[in-house]
Amino acid sequence: MTVRQGTRFPVKATQGSIIRKEDGVFVFPGFCDVHVHFREPGFSYKETIETGSRAAAAGGYTAVCTMPNLNPVPDSAAHLEEEERLIRAAGGIVDVYPYAALTVGEKGTEAAALEELALRVIAFSDDGKGVQSESMMRSLMERCRRLGKIIAAHCEDERLLHGGYIHDGTYARTHRHRGICSESEWGPIARDLKLAKETGCAYHVCHISCRESVELIRQAKRDGVDVTCETGPHYLLLDENDLQEDGRFRMNPPLRAKEDREALLEGLLDGTIDMIATDHAPHSADEKSRGLAGSAFGVVGLECAFPVLYTGLVKTGILTLEQLIGLMAIRPRERFGIPLREGDRCEWDLEAEYGIDPETFLSKGRATPFAGRRVYGRCVRTQHDGKTVFER
Repeated sequence: MTVRQGTRFPVKATQGSIIRKEDGVFVFPGFCDVHVHFREPGFSYKETIETGSRAAAAGGYTAVCTMPNLNPVPDSAAHLEEEERLIRAAGGIVDVYPYAALTVGEKGTEAAALEELALRVIAFSDDGKGVQSESMMRSLMERCRRLGKIIAAHCEDERLLHGGYIHDGTYARTHRHRGICSESEWGPIARDLKLAKETGCAYHVCHISCRESVELIRQAKRDGVDVTCETGPHYLLLDENDLQEDGRFRMNPPLRAKEDREALLEGLLDGTIDMIATDHAPHSADEKSRGLAGSAFGVVGLECAFPVLYTGLVKTGILTLEQLIGLMAIRPRERFGIPLREGDRCEWDLEAEYGIDPETFLSKGRATPFAGRRVYGRCVRTQHDGKTVFER
């Protein structure tokens, strides 16, 4: 698979071109998620490229970008080949664009083989690990700028974690949990934005969760930095007041305070936040059965993202339907240079009301904080390149 960046496709979020109604259902362009974990190679008991692709199609997605925290880590052309083979074997249910790692083994100490990987991957990321060294990140940005590739950064200062696993806020203090401070996220963002400005690297911030991150990115855009960012459905719709003593509420970064959620919504409305990505991160039932303190980080989201966002943001008047489709289908493609084919579409019954039931998911993962939530909008058909890949 050869992925070239720099081309921008004419897929603008105008009402006439992105939304139409046929036979009682709404037709949208196929959604695009630039942040998913399909767990192959190395962790197929959690998810496979095939099961993840089927889950994506069931959620209206026709293109996804898979993160590199795998075994082997795709830090060289030889290590990437196994993932490419598995993508081909999945049969093209949806377009799967792999990321490559920034550093060898995602350990942050030695740069990956960026030059030999550049034409075969969508972008570079050490997702799951923050690049701790400023000098290493500067060097990586300089190389990625020359290659014309985006760095998609998981921003996390490990010195500030102190064993935390939920937000360092009221819920953590009241229930005696160890907290993760917001500075562990926004501190590395501030560092990287300075480096991106100095190097000219195209920089994308993964899964932002706190108000300081929004303001830093807002100001950087005003200053002309080539930066975009994403957030997830759970950060827009939930906060620490929604936490339960259940592993399906443990994700990284964590659900933060109400004020942080409100700042994310403001950033969505003023264009600071460019797109919504699920960070679909499936684990086994056992790995998610150990409560907030003991469960693995990560929740699934591909199959319920649009219904929860449509119900929570569009039906409440926060966003228009056109804005939501832009955030889920158009702007991710524009930033990452992913084509939208004529035959990439999804069809939705927006009047269907039901409760989110993870047992119906096609993903191997079941852990979602939205389980049982009443929503509107059911995907009835997804077509990829003109072929029906999901039909209810």
